[in-house]
Amino acid sequence: MSRDTGRKLIAQNKRARYDYHIDDTWEAGMVLMGTEVKALRAGRASLADGYAHVMDGEVWLEHVHIPEYTQGTWTNHAPRRRRKLLLHRREIEKIIAKSSEPGWTLIPLALYFKDGKAKVEIGLARGKKSYDKRQAIAKREADREMQKAASARFRRR
Repeated sequence: MSRDTGRKLIAQNKRARYDYHIDDTWEAGMVLMGTEVKALRAGRASLADGYAHVMDGEVWLEHVHIPEYTQGTWTNHAPRRRRKLLLHRREIEKIIAKSSEPGWTLIPLALYFKDGKAKVEIGLARGKKSYDKRQAIAKREADREMQKAASARFRRR
């Protein structure tokens, strides 16, 4: 029986790195139903509106959309249900200490399979101001211009 090794990306929250300053990240397992795992193996999920929070000493993932499994029957799951995240106690204590400050939030950054197990990468984030976003866009455009100029220079030779 062969087991998947390595990391297979299912979904990524690209918007999160644009809208937030990511301070710290953690990898967490998830408590999932069978039909959720099958839908994830089909590569279907969306982290766009998702967030995580601490409740009663446990970390919960909210509003992550894992669509219903197409071959599922009455045992299918609710697409946006609350999912428990599996972390070590020390990690949860760090998350509680850091996220209790105003302005900080936990957001999912990526959803993937690692060695056959579904994992989510969550990040402690603070929202960016609009001028920070403009600076990021300006830097990205400057990098593109430099790449374009460098590639044009090498083409002339």
